Amino acid sequence: MRVYIKVLCLFLGLTACEDSNTKKVYKPQSSGNINDLSVVIDNNLWDSSVGEAIRSTVGAPLYGLPQDEPQFSLRQIPTSVFSGFVKNTRLVLKITKGVAPSTKFYTNPYAAPQKMVVVNGMTNQEIIDQLQTNQAKIKKTFKTQEIQEKQRRSKKSLFNSEAITKQLGIKIQFPSIYRIAKQENDFFWIRRDIKTGTVNLLLYTLPYDQTLTEDVLAKRVIKVRDSIGKQYIEGPVEGSYMTTEKAYTAFFGKAKVATLNSYETKSLWQVKDAFMSGPFINYWIQDTINNRYLVAEGFVFAPSVRKRDYIFELEAIIQSILIKQ
Repeated sequence: MRVYIKVLCLFLGLTACEDSNTKKVYKPQSSGNINDLSVVIDNNLWDSSVGEAIRSTVGAPLYGLPQDEPQFSLRQIPTSVFSGFVKNTRLVLKITKGVAPSTKFYTNPYAAPQKMVVVNGMTNQEIIDQLQTNQAKIKKTFKTQEIQEKQRRSKKSLFNSEAITKQLGIKIQFPSIYRIAKQENDFFWIRRDIKTGTVNLLLYTLPYDQTLTEDVLAKRVIKVRDSIGKQYIEGPVEGSYMTTEKAYTAFFGKAKVATLNSYETKSLWQVKDAFMSGPFINYWIQDTINNRYLVAEGFVFAPSVRKRDYIFELEAIIQSILIKQ
């Protein structure tokens, strides 16, 4: 009997240890506006060449906007103040001087969800070198987190997109504040009104052509979007329509949407014969299973206001696309 009791106690003890070891550590909810980045750095470094390097790399203006707007809104926090609830901000870039040069990435160190990047260096120049070398990865890490956060917030009230799913064979998530402004066969124009204009999303398909080179495709993107604008996106004056601003050099590069290879184009649009313009972001998604390109484009008309957050919202919507295989 005593042996039985000892064995039972030992089993219960081991079970209790296992439960305590696997118990999740509580993390407070992270906070912050979308694309707000807390930069934890001492004042003397922030006012030096290191601060300038941060502003010119991680804080550099986004391409494809009519006015200079940084990808992230930087908020400097002295190291001595980085404690308590201040640690709960969703995006954190921490700069430490006097440590061997390195750039380290952390997930949920103080709150959830949270991304923190720590950049170290013995000297100012070593820190600057780390920032310049790793800026693409740093920005991608923060952007991916913010896309997920934007999508999470949008799920609180989603538009019923069954008509899009039925026609295009895709799933897409966007807030219920949007509406379908125009639908013709495989073409959808989705939009929402804002105080100063509209935020717009276009969805349509094109035949897939694997023989197109990137150079040819870059030109084809502009040619096709101009023809789509002429056919579907009319302006306020009779005979006017949306076209691409030819004086602005478009960015063209590879991207991923719905885990599929895609081509991304960023530039400015304008309305022929009317004083209307704004930014757009365009994706040609290679849906080879269905032998097509799925084209998803977001464009913004918002005179006299900043447009970064609207373009980002559209990108988050486009990144929610799932293609039914």
